[in-house]
Amino acid sequence: MAWFYLILAGLSEIVWAFGLKESHGFTVLSWSLLTILFLFVSFALFAKAMKKIPIGSAYAVFTGIGAAGTALVGMLFLNESAGFWKILSLLVLIVGIIGLKLVDGKAGEKD
Repeated sequence: MAWFYLILAGLSEIVWAFGLKESHGFTVLSWSLLTILFLFVSFALFAKAMKKIPIGSAYAVFTGIGAAGTALVGMLFLNESAGFWKILSLLVLIVGIIGLKLVDGKAGEKD
């Protein structure tokens, strides 16, 4: 369940990052309120996930989902560039996130 909370926390980070952009420096009330709400939700879920997931893995996955997702939102909805190297870099980031999830369960095992 902790990984589910962590994924939701990362997805919530995407929402508040987009909301932060759309709030125009907290001058648009609706976007400002949405941003603050999702800031709270993302950190609450992140804190809940860290009860079971090591901090290094949790933080890397949390920020990775947020960074990759926000970059994708920017490319899809905000007309940000989507060049080959940017997409390749995002894929490397996503593979790293998946790798952290896969090896997390093996942290207590001996090599």
